[in-house]
Amino acid sequence: MNHREMVERIHKEYRDDIVEAPTILKTPTQSRGNSCEVGEYVDDWGCRFINIHQGIIGEVKEALIKDEDWLDADRVHIPEELLDFDKEAVNRFCRNTDQFVLSGCCPRPFEQLQFLRTTEELYMDLMYPPQKMTEFISKMHHFYCRLVEKWAQTEIDGIMFMDDWGSQNNLLINPRIWDKIFRPMYKDYIEIARKYGKKSFMHSDGNTKEIYPRMIDLGLDAFNSQIFCIGLDELEKYRGKITFWGEIDRQHILPDGTKEEVTEAVQQVYRKLWKNGGCIAQCEFGPGADPQNVYTVFETWDRLNKAME
Repeated sequence: MNHREMVERIHKEYRDDIVEAPTILKTPTQSRGNSCEVGEYVDDWGCRFINIHQGIIGEVKEALIKDEDWLDADRVHIPEELLDFDKEAVNRFCRNTDQFVLSGCCPRPFEQLQFLRTTEELYMDLMYPPQKMTEFISKMHHFYCRLVEKWAQTEIDGIMFMDDWGSQNNLLINPRIWDKIFRPMYKDYIEIARKYGKKSFMHSDGNTKEIYPRMIDLGLDAFNSQIFCIGLDELEKYRGKITFWGEIDRQHILPDGTKEEVTEAVQQVYRKLWKNGGCIAQCEFGPGADPQNVYTVFETWDRLNKAME
């Protein structure tokens, strides 16, 4: 770990409010390796990643689903093992913390399809989905719904799901395709969460302005997105309609900003987006981020919070 002392200082002075529940499986999945270490990593579905840089996720170089009509999709292993986790261990964890606990599962249908087919091929397939692809997506979604429901039946506070949907300027696919294929999936996850009295949290990188109103319409509670990539002025109209779960500009401010610029960025988020508790202080301490700037983010939010009391 880089900047260990600063990470420990931040955790000590600004304790996490949100944590992830432990996942103790009764039967291990086929996953092996570490997704953020140099070398090879295999995920729960059998997708093989090659990573040449520590600290980030590698890339899938060879598709598991090779046939253009998805005739070989049946070879994909659906990780049913994830359904058989220790619920009582999760409940004990929840009972012994005052923190907000998110699920240990995280459905990511768009990204998992990319891992299985590779990004380039999937984009082509989404234009004219073959029948076997449609059948596989339905099978995947059914699995994810069962997984979300299993977790929603525990004492956690919220369900988490994710997909990176944006480029720097736009959605990665045509919004009409998003509406037809992926919007119904997120609708189901959110409705399952609501059925059991849980909140729904989503993460998505890039410029996701196209799906913000859609996710609000579906009832998403909190959205972790690149708000500076989208633009605070663009998002201000959604203030009070959804909770903005972070963040601070990780492309420019966190790596290169001065202390004054970091402070002003946090204050801009507060002025533009905070309403009745509608912001969660969060930023990504990823590769390239200046540790002092990350500290300043939480220092500024803490000062603003105390001024509100």
